[in-house]
Amino acid sequence: MFASEIRKKRAERFRSWPQWRWHLDEMFVKINGERHYLWRAVDHEGEVLESYVTKTRDKKAALKFLRKSMKRHGRPDVLVTDLLRSYGAAMKDIGNAHRQETGRWLNNRAENSHLPFRRRERAMQRFRRMRSLQKFASVHASVFNHFNSERSLTSRQNFKLSRAAALAEWRQFAAA
Repeated sequence: MFASEIRKKRAERFRSWPQWRWHLDEMFVKINGERHYLWRAVDHEGEVLESYVTKTRDKKAALKFLRKSMKRHGRPDVLVTDLLRSYGAAMKDIGNAHRQETGRWLNNRAENSHLPFRRRERAMQRFRRMRSLQKFASVHASVFNHFNSERSLTSRQNFKLSRAAALAEWRQFAAA
């Protein structure tokens, strides 16, 4: 309910700000014993931009994910990926192949963004349907981005102020 409002505000902010670097990654999620893939785009600050669930991990799925992400958030300057060849093939179709970077530890930002999702997934005792996974992934990303701030980058006082502001904004959305 509130995730769409938060997402709209974030999307407007991202369009006005140049996106320097995106980190793309996919993770395996089991639904009723069947393997599905959750594709995720994370920006250079660690905020999850987009989540997309597919049954396959091929060029077609990567292309759809990239087009959806770029349509909503614009084109980034650099796309950091792992060595999955589907990304390269999809970017060649789009015309972004020169913007792709791959490396051994370059994609740690995206890998670490999976951890809060995995914690919540475990608490929920997994997923039953692909649709519920897609809904949960998009809402979880919006809420997590809204409340998460890098504690190590600010003083305790500023951290508490930003958390209080986020909570006040959340309560304003909930009251409406």
